[in-house]
Amino acid sequence: MMERSEFERALSAADALRAQVPQNRDVLYMVAVCQRYLGRIADALATLTALERFHPKFSRLYQERGYCHIARRDAQQAIEAFLRAVNINPALPASWLSLQTLFRMTGQAANATNAAGHVAKLAELPPEIVTASGMFADGEILPAEKITRDFLLKHGNHVEAMRLLAKIGLELEVLDDAELLLENVLLIAPDYTAARYDYARVLLERHKHRRAKQELEKLLDEEPENRAYRTTYATVCAGLGELQQAISLYRKLLAESPRSEDLHLSVAHALKTLGLQQEAIQSYRTAAACRPDYGDAYWSLANLKTYRFTDEEIARMRTVEADNGTQLVDRYHFCFALGKALEDRQAYAKSFAYYERGNALKKSASRYRPEFIERNARQQRAVCTPEFFAARVGVGCPSDAPIFIVGLPRAGSTLLEQILASHSRVEGTLELPEIPRIVAELHGRDGDTADPRYPGILAAMTHEDFRRLGETYLLGTLPYRTGSPYFVDKMPNNFRHVGLMHLILPNARIIDARREPMACCFSNFKQLFASGQEFTYSIDDIARYYRRYVELMAHWDTVLPGKVLRVQHEDLIEDFEGNVRRLLAFCSLEFEASCLEFYKTDRSIRTASSEQVRQPINRGGLDQWRHFEPWLDALKRGLAIDPVV
Repeated sequence: MMERSEFERALSAADALRAQVPQNRDVLYMVAVCQRYLGRIADALATLTALERFHPKFSRLYQERGYCHIARRDAQQAIEAFLRAVNINPALPASWLSLQTLFRMTGQAANATNAAGHVAKLAELPPEIVTASGMFADGEILPAEKITRDFLLKHGNHVEAMRLLAKIGLELEVLDDAELLLENVLLIAPDYTAARYDYARVLLERHKHRRAKQELEKLLDEEPENRAYRTTYATVCAGLGELQQAISLYRKLLAESPRSEDLHLSVAHALKTLGLQQEAIQSYRTAAACRPDYGDAYWSLANLKTYRFTDEEIARMRTVEADNGTQLVDRYHFCFALGKALEDRQAYAKSFAYYERGNALKKSASRYRPEFIERNARQQRAVCTPEFFAARVGVGCPSDAPIFIVGLPRAGSTLLEQILASHSRVEGTLELPEIPRIVAELHGRDGDTADPRYPGILAAMTHEDFRRLGETYLLGTLPYRTGSPYFVDKMPNNFRHVGLMHLILPNARIIDARREPMACCFSNFKQLFASGQEFTYSIDDIARYYRRYVELMAHWDTVLPGKVLRVQHEDLIEDFEGNVRRLLAFCSLEFEASCLEFYKTDRSIRTASSEQVRQPINRGGLDQWRHFEPWLDALKRGLAIDPVV
């Protein structure tokens, strides 16, 4: 009807649809377009306001708002609307063309020339790539991917299409593809700065911080005041542990944009990592003040574990969380924050309700599939037999520098790391990405197929292959180390790869941080992780994952006897000194009293337990789950596993 200019009929049909799906993006957009064509500009603007509330990143709503302001002969408001549209989606020829005209009308010659350049550039691009770019910008990622892939299959290397496919890969977390595509783009067009910046972002996401820093330094040499480059550079510095420099860079950016909630949050995270809790709290509060519906700011306060919310803050969080206009990501952050706030007040039923809702909302945005983890566990047991290891004695890199701590999150690994890092010969690093990266390399590009290369490929690898991977691991961890003889890598999910770790670094120590199942699993259920750990957002997934973990660790105990030291968290609390001495002896370290006073050790700590391990040992968290026992029958059933000795 709209294509036939039957706007009255189209509006009637769209209004009927709107009654059924009041938040639907495309329905609201069609309503607004029809209203504008019918001359009902005020109604169209009101509809666009509603559309913005539900879909604030939809570029075409701002383009449509620009047309409405043109109809009202308000050039300045139209310019602002069109600029917002192209900032979200640069592939909007109509918006750029309107800006070109409006800038000329208002005497802004330089801006008009810039807009004209964008119009010309889009005109030079293949229509398929313009269309796919627009779809990608507006969140229609899979259709954009199909169009782009089809174009590349027909036309071969095309730098814009390759860059777009890499950006899609970054969004879908297919990071190896994105990295390879951008490397090829830069080989073809080494001066393509936008692609180089995308490349730096992919390297950052892959935790290749040193290389990302090098790429950003090249960009900053050319454009030292570029805000995006400076912000990402600060993030890379934080990732490398250069926290004081990161804070300095963030604060310079804040001086230019004091209302940037994301920058205040980044400063707060860095301050928290340094142990400057009161300063971190102030920055988190400032972030919340900049945007009252910024759920991450409130969750970050809750995630300190020691912060207590006021009545006013709890009321505000409840109001915003209940508002249907609040974005999904903010809603689940508020839910987890409210769960913690009400738990602290011993309102356990209400607390559990928020934890449950937060997990459901978070899981709705997750692509986690437990089958992949379970298949890998089965294949590890099939490949890594006693005979397999007996035939490979003496392989790998001989270094004994790494101390791996594995297990589940929230099982006490941060405490173990802090104890070890309090020793004069050991440094704590963070959850290093090197073993997952090596695993990804071994998987190749078919990691999620029915017959993955890893772990089966281990059987075909040579002694030299294992030595090379061990050396690759040590080289990759260098940016996070400062020269102590030993260092701790506490990536918990590495428990799945103990066999690989033994083959590439046979003299490394491996410690299994174990916690009572109900306590561990429920602690994960009420934790919102910054990234990864997607198994934690449903009771069933957590129970299944825990079972696989226990089964696989029992397998490693059988095929590699004595390789792994198990430290039960509850035993550590009961006999602290005895277990610390046992831990140090396993690592061939002399006893040092500083390890008993771990809470005095001044170092950066990034995990959710950062504030807890800055306090003396206590029993406070051992039985917290029992407050929620009336609602945990499903977890008890899911954890009905045979005891493993």
